[in-house]
Amino acid sequence: MSKCHCERSKAIQLHTVLNQNGSDLADRVGAFAAARLGPSEHLCVALSGGCDSVVLAHILSRLGLAGRLSAIHVEHGLSPHADAWAAFCADYCGALGIPLRIRHVEVARDAAFGLEAAARHARYAAFAELPADCLALAQHRGDQAETVLLNLLRGTGALGAAAMRPERQHGHLRLWRPLLDETRGAIEAYARHYDLQWITDESNADTALSRNFLRHQALPLLRQRFPAAEPALARAAGHFAEAADLLDELAALDWAAAADGETARLAALRLLSPGRLRNLLRFRLRRLGWRLPNAARLDEFARQLASAGPDRHPELRLGEGRMRAARGRLHWLSEP
Repeated sequence: MSKCHCERSKAIQLHTVLNQNGSDLADRVGAFAAARLGPSEHLCVALSGGCDSVVLAHILSRLGLAGRLSAIHVEHGLSPHADAWAAFCADYCGALGIPLRIRHVEVARDAAFGLEAAARHARYAAFAELPADCLALAQHRGDQAETVLLNLLRGTGALGAAAMRPERQHGHLRLWRPLLDETRGAIEAYARHYDLQWITDESNADTALSRNFLRHQALPLLRQRFPAAEPALARAAGHFAEAADLLDELAALDWAAAADGETARLAALRLLSPGRLRNLLRFRLRRLGWRLPNAARLDEFARQLASAGPDRHPELRLGEGRMRAARGRLHWLSEP
């Protein structure tokens, strides 16, 4: 039997070994996994202990992935109940027969970019260390709608408005979001059907946090006037994702025309329109894994690049290093 035929057979088997209840939700998650997981790849599921991740872990545990499925619980230490949540996740994974890794992280409470972002940064740093091929996250359609709104209110571009992708690369990991098209109601119905228990993070009710404000106040008000607000915002994210991908394709072409090793020729950069130059700079920074500056700083640096004389050396300092023009080239200089 050919390798291709063997892998296809295993994918079909993975799709059909679902719970016998015939749940549509389980079917869709099973099909998502079957289309993406290689026959020898390891899958990890991020388990917070909340309803969404409890349901996702339950479904994945029924796909016949013995020896290839594990879970991770990231303990941020921000709640007095953190130890109890970790114990709940350990008990739950024990009942499912899934190995669990508990990772303790430090979150800077005074981070300049906010507590929510600091917690997310610490969480994804923990994910990056996982000895797995894929990591399944439990965000659903409501989370997607909130993310679109939150990013738009921050003045994001197409990439931010694209919000979360069903699959994307994070270091060596492929991040999956099998529930991204699912409603919160469908997930909770599954949990009730199987009499699943979960924990509730008390911070989810704190509307001083921007995401919770959108979830509990802004979106319910929007739904009164626009009942289809949530699916419409999720659809818009898909349109923005397509636009962002096209911008990346354009930036890749511009980089190919301007690149000189790990630098870019200023003469080639100055042939680009201001919009294309900014798009290329953002593309390059993302490929390097550097955080993007705000729009005003990037605009000013792009303007200086386009107009500076040969005796001028525009420079933009960022957290990870500097972009600096010198000797007819634009350099990206990492900080030690």
